[in-house]
Amino acid sequence: MITSYFNLNTVLGISLYISVVIFLSWIASRILRFIVVFFLKRHATKQKFGETSLKFTRNSLRFLCGMIGILVIIFTVPIFRRQAGAIFSGAGILAAIIGFAAKDAISNLIAGLFIVLFRPFRIGDYIRLDSERMGIVDDITLRHTVINNFENKRLIIPNSVISTESVLNHSIDEAKILSFNNFLISLYADIDKAKAIIEEEAEKLDHVMDNRTPVEILNNVTQFDIRVVEVTETAVHLRAYIWLSEPIWEFKMKCILKESVHKRFLKESIQLPIPLRKIVE
Repeated sequence: MITSYFNLNTVLGISLYISVVIFLSWIASRILRFIVVFFLKRHATKQKFGETSLKFTRNSLRFLCGMIGILVIIFTVPIFRRQAGAIFSGAGILAAIIGFAAKDAISNLIAGLFIVLFRPFRIGDYIRLDSERMGIVDDITLRHTVINNFENKRLIIPNSVISTESVLNHSIDEAKILSFNNFLISLYADIDKAKAIIEEEAEKLDHVMDNRTPVEILNNVTQFDIRVVEVTETAVHLRAYIWLSEPIWEFKMKCILKESVHKRFLKESIQLPIPLRKIVE
């Protein structure tokens, strides 16, 4: 055994032994990760969630080898083994304390495993938890999920939290997205002209896709569905339904379209709604 090469009754011997065990644990971790990742790359990466499985496996093996190395040190070094024996002799209360302290870590570990197994999202997906927490999934570790938001800041969310949240995943099945774009015009504005302007400006956008079927194209169905969705006391509400190839570009495309349509409305005298107020004396 490796312990026979070290004097585990001296500080120097213990220090050298710990260093060797840590080094061997690191080597074992690298070898195991190489073998497992090589196997997964040949099989998992052909599937949709390959990269997520690879990263989670790397993190898991690193953690497992580290824990084994720590346990080897504790149970082979005499001074540590005696202390461990004294600690475990009072295992009743200690187990309850450790269990209570470690329940969050264990729940995060199990939740991370469930995320990888049941795949509600994957690395590279664009997800949204609420109006503040959204972005691209950057990593899934044993403890937490890392989301890179649109300010290039990383949101660190515990796996036990994100696994119980309602997650809107824009990328889980296909990337294309139907974007709702709303416009208000005056009650007396030319609706057909306003629709034509919106359609012309929408055609200029990047990342726009034609989602019509071959039959719809043959029947000259318009690429952009623009409808009157509501008429109020002061305005006509138009909505343009535009298919985009990537959800991550939706906000930018909406801003560009609103600006260009508004400029065209002003240039071509499309009346905009003016709030009416009745003053009672």
